[in-house]
Amino acid sequence: MKLQPLPRILTLVMAGLVASAAQAQPADAFAVNVEVDASRTLGELKPIWRFFGADEPNYATMKDGRKLMKHLGDLRPGNVYFRAHNLLNTGDGTPAFKWGSTNAYTEDRDGKPVYDWTVNDRIIDSYLERGVRPYLQIGFMPQALSSAKPGTPYQHSWRPGFAYDLIAGGWNAPPKDYAKWAELVFQWTQHCVQRYGREEVLRWYFEVWNEPNGPAYWTGTQDEFNKLHDHAIDAVRRALPGARVGGPDVAGSGGAFMDAFLKHVVSGKNHATGQTGTPTDFLAFHAKGSPRFVDGRVRMNMSPQLGGIAKGFEKIAAVPELKNKPIVIGENDPEGCAACPGPQNAYRNGTMYSSYTAASYKRIWQLAERHQVNLEGALTWAFTFEDQPWFAGYRQLATNGVDLPVLNVFRMYAKLGPTQLRATSDAEVALDDIIANGVRGRPDVGVLATRAPDGKLAVMTWHYHDDDASGPDAAVSLKLAGLGRQATRAVTQWRVDKAHANAFTAWQAMGSPQAPDAKQYAQLEAASVMAPAALPALAVADGSATLSFTLPRQGVTLLVIE
Repeated sequence: MKLQPLPRILTLVMAGLVASAAQAQPADAFAVNVEVDASRTLGELKPIWRFFGADEPNYATMKDGRKLMKHLGDLRPGNVYFRAHNLLNTGDGTPAFKWGSTNAYTEDRDGKPVYDWTVNDRIIDSYLERGVRPYLQIGFMPQALSSAKPGTPYQHSWRPGFAYDLIAGGWNAPPKDYAKWAELVFQWTQHCVQRYGREEVLRWYFEVWNEPNGPAYWTGTQDEFNKLHDHAIDAVRRALPGARVGGPDVAGSGGAFMDAFLKHVVSGKNHATGQTGTPTDFLAFHAKGSPRFVDGRVRMNMSPQLGGIAKGFEKIAAVPELKNKPIVIGENDPEGCAACPGPQNAYRNGTMYSSYTAASYKRIWQLAERHQVNLEGALTWAFTFEDQPWFAGYRQLATNGVDLPVLNVFRMYAKLGPTQLRATSDAEVALDDIIANGVRGRPDVGVLATRAPDGKLAVMTWHYHDDDASGPDAAVSLKLAGLGRQATRAVTQWRVDKAHANAFTAWQAMGSPQAPDAKQYAQLEAASVMAPAALPALAVADGSATLSFTLPRQGVTLLVIE
C-alpha cells in the first residue's frame, strides 16, 4: 500500500475539522454561562504545574529526551524542575522500563569507595542546558552498599505486563554502612557545588528515596528509613549549608508512615547528629487517580487523587511546626504506573489526558486554599519512552519526539498570570462533588482566570467527563466585567481538542503508520503545535464585554485578552 497520497488526505481531513470548528455552534450543543470579573482578585495563583519526573533518568540524555526536556524548559526557563529515580544505581547507564543507572559508586578490592559522576553530570547538564533544574532524588542503593540478602538480583527484569511488585531488587535495600552512605551523598553534593556553583545548587530540591512506605521501593523498616534520611540530609547540608532539603515522597498521603515521619523530623532524635529533629524545607507525598475499563471504554476517576491530596494536606497542616512549610505533590497523576499497559490506560495519547489535567489542577489549587497550606508544586510523573512504538500508550508527554496534547495544557498554564480573578461557570462541577463521585453525571465545564502584571487577562476553560465517550459540545457564553474604559481588546485563542494541537488524530488520519517517513514526521510535528488564532476584537462597553465560542467534549481553550 502506497503512503504518498496520505499527506494530502490528512490535509483535507484536518482542514475540514478546523473549518467545522469555526462554524456556528451545533444544534445539540448545551449552553454554558461563564463570568469573569477582572476587577475582583482572589490572590496569587502559584505555578504548581512546573514540576515533572520519570523513573528512567538516562532518557534525559537521549535524542527525544533532550528535545522534550527543552520543551519543558521553555515553559518557564529556570523555574521548571525535574525529578528522576535511579540516579545512584549501579550499572552502565543503559535505560530500561522503570530502571536507570549511573555507576556513581563502586568499591575497590579493599572496600574503599570509588566515585564516578560522569553519567550523573551528563544527566544534570541535559537539564540545565535546557532551562530545567533538578528536583534531586537521592537514591537508590548502589550495589556495593546494598544490604540485600545474598543471591538477590540487583537489577530487576520488570517489563510492561509484569506484576508491579517484580520491580524489587537489591537496589531498594538499606545500606550496609550508613557512614559510607552519608559520605556518598556528601561527595555528590560537594561535586555538584564545585561543578555548577553554590548559587545554582541552592535553587535545587534535595529529597531522599521514593515511596518508602511500601515494599516495592523500600525493604527496610520505618526507623531504617528515618536513619537513611537523616544521614543523607545531614550530608547535603554539610556540603552545602542552606541547601533546600525535604521529603519523604511517600506513596499516597502516607498513612501511619507519614505520621511517624513528621513526628520524627520535628521531635525525634536525629540519627546523624544526635540532635532533636531533622532540617525540613519542604514536604512531599504522592497522589494518583484510578481509571478503569468499563462497558468498552475508559472511565477516569479523579476522586482518589483529590481525596489523597486532601488527606496529605490535613496531615501536614495538623503539625504546628510544619503547617507553613512548602509542599510538593511529588507525583501527581491520573493513575500509578507510567510504563504499565492495559485498556484502562488508553486515555493517554489523546484529549482525555489533556482535559483531565486541566480539570484536576484547578481542584488542587482549590484544596490548597481550603486547607490553608503552602502548595509549591504538583509534579507530573510523565516524560517519554525512547525508541518505543508510536503512540504506544505509555503515560508520557511526547512519542518519538512529537508532543502529545497534554503537553499543550502545560503550555496554556505557562501563559496564565500570577493573579487569580473571580470566575464562575454554571456548568462547573463542585469540588466536593468530584471528590465524592467523580464526574459521572453532567460534564464539568470549568473556568480559571488570571491577570498578568502587564494587564493581560487569561481565561482557561475545559470540557471534561470521566467517560471517554462522545457527547455534545458546550456552547459557551463568556461575560467579562471590570475591563475598564478601553473601547476594544485584542483576543487570541489557543485550543487543544480533537482538531487542534493533536498529533494523535493526525497520526490516525495517516493510517497509524509505525514508521512515518520524514514528510509524515514533519506533518505530525506540525499537528502537535498549539497555534494561536486571532479572534475579532472585543468591543467593551461600560467595562464589560461578551464572547461566545464552542468548546468540544474533552476540549481545552485559553483566551488571552490584551
